[in-house]
Amino acid sequence: MKPNAMKAKLQRGEAALGCSLMFPSPQIVEMLGHAGFDWVLLDCEHGSLSLADVEIMAMAADAVGLTAIARPKSNSAADIQSVMDRGVAGVQVPHVNSAEDARRAVSAVKFGPGAARGLAAGTRPDRWGLGGRMPDFTAAANAQSLVCAQIEHQEAVANIDEILGVEGIDVFFIGPSDLSQSMGHPGDPKAEPVAAAINHVLSRIRERDLVPGMPATAETLAEVRAAGCLYIYTHLPRILGAGAAGFLKQR
Repeated sequence: MKPNAMKAKLQRGEAALGCSLMFPSPQIVEMLGHAGFDWVLLDCEHGSLSLADVEIMAMAADAVGLTAIARPKSNSAADIQSVMDRGVAGVQVPHVNSAEDARRAVSAVKFGPGAARGLAAGTRPDRWGLGGRMPDFTAAANAQSLVCAQIEHQEAVANIDEILGVEGIDVFFIGPSDLSQSMGHPGDPKAEPVAAAINHVLSRIRERDLVPGMPATAETLAEVRAAGCLYIYTHLPRILGAGAAGFLKQR
């Protein structure tokens, strides 16, 4: 498994900026790499991506030096392993509400005794079985793969200290939309209880010197960076919408 440039950047305390894609397009992945993004989120939870799409889009990302992270359909070990076997560099696991959820996510990504991830020769991550010794591959894969846990429910906020104590998680990502919904303010992360919960989780992550993440737009990026977030992505429709608005207002 090749070195994970995004993971290295986060470990240096640098922000990594990405873009989320919800539909199949290796061409857009390639464009994002040429545009200068650090990483791309291939969203299987809310998007229409198949496993075959994930594999081809991960190939496109590799070709332009872009780190591909997949959001699996669920937090199940089977869904996590499926996207990892397509050759992405890591996963952003949805609905991590407890320490047990977090441990299961790590186990589905990493190889070793007691791990939930099956070890199959001849998949894309190990260069289709043509890349060398399997023990060397598993060691490199464990070192380079990135695990991001999504904190997006009121239950997760209540269990945040236990979740943060789980070994092997690189990023703790706050999902404002689902969190606002679980707290009775759907679509309004600025509602006072939701904003307080987000600030509480961010402070607990920072106190442990761990890596927080959140989504952002061009308008909110400075605010998200000021909150200490390093793992940040925007959505493709936001980019297209801003570009279209800037073009069309000239008529």
